[in-house]
This record gives sequence, structure tokens and C-alpha cells, in this order.
Amino acid sequence: MFVVVEMVDTVRIPPWNFHRQLNDAIAEELNKKLANKVVYNVGLCICLYDITKLEDSYIFPGDGASHTKVHFRYVVFHPFLDEILVGKIKYCSQEGVHVSLGFFDDILIPPESLQQPAKFDEAEQVWVWEYETDEGAHDLYMDQGEEIRFRVVDELFLDTSPTGPTTDPEKESPYTLMASISEPGLGLLSWWSN
Repeated sequence: MFVVVEMVDTVRIPPWNFHRQLNDAIAEELNKKLANKVVYNVGLCICLYDITKLEDSYIFPGDGASHTKVHFRYVVFHPFLDEILVGKIKYCSQEGVHVSLGFFDDILIPPESLQQPAKFDEAEQVWVWEYETDEGAHDLYMDQGEEIRFRVVDELFLDTSPTGPTTDPEKESPYTLMASISEPGLGLLSWWSN
């Protein structure tokens, strides 16, 4: 679920931070820049792990700050494909079940990846698994806030770099996980606890 990724960046330290230890000032600037941000094709950055190498610092004309090239490792949320995770249902919609891990909300289980047969209850806005038994069908509801075990089946990265003026200010998620619960043992934890 979490990986350590090697990165390189040039860090700008403003003059009012020159009194601090260089490593501390660089760590703070890196966390300000990267923590809780999605790096394209890498994942959701969590926090600095360590600094592996500092190159020379430079001060450029017209800018009193120092610029240091830094080699560092960063903790990143990037689950492996086919990894099993447990989250909570955020809400349900026609496009599927939306799941949250608490710190990451962009997980979608599309209708074709639910336990089958499944239907969407418009009145209650929940997905229902129509579980067949010897006594007939039982409706198992996927209610908001319930814990759900799912398998990661795909990841979608979207480049959200500015492209100029747009007429549609629709907010797109830069990193989305596609998941599945269409196999035994997956789905709501309450389904499998008895």
C-alpha cells in the first residue's frame, strides 16, 4: 500500500530560514511542496522518509534564497494491482460504490465489479447484492459508512496541469483507484463475519 520512492528536486530556502539546520529547512520545504499531493504516475505523497544526498547550494543574482539540488526518498501511497484493502463506503451512485480509506477518497467499484446479481436502489441510493440461498433471495445492502474489503484492479492517473482558460470548471481527480468485490470473501465485512 505504501512505497518509498526516490526523487530529485531543487529546493529553494528563503533567507529567513538560513539560521536553521540545512536538513531541517529542506525537509520542511519538501513536505510543504509534496505532502498530500499526487505526483503523476507515482501516487499520493505522504511524507519525507529521508534525504540521501545534498549537492552544492547556489544563490542566484536578484534572489537572496539558496537553491540546493536534493536527492531524497518519499513515502507514497500507491497500492499494488490485486492488493486487498479495507475501506469504508463513502456513498453509492449509479456509477458504482465510492470508497474511502480516510486519507484517500478516490476509489470506485463499478457496477460490473460488484457481487452479482446486484441492483441500484434509487429510493435509498444504495447498491444491493441479491444473495441467493435455499430459502430464496436475500437483499444485502451496501450502506454508507460500512466497512468493505476490495481488490485493487486498476489505477487511473489524470494530468491536472493547468492548460489555460476553460469554460467547464469541473474538478477532476488526479489519481483514482478502480476496485472489485466480485469474488468470495470480498465485500462488506459484515457479510462474511458469521
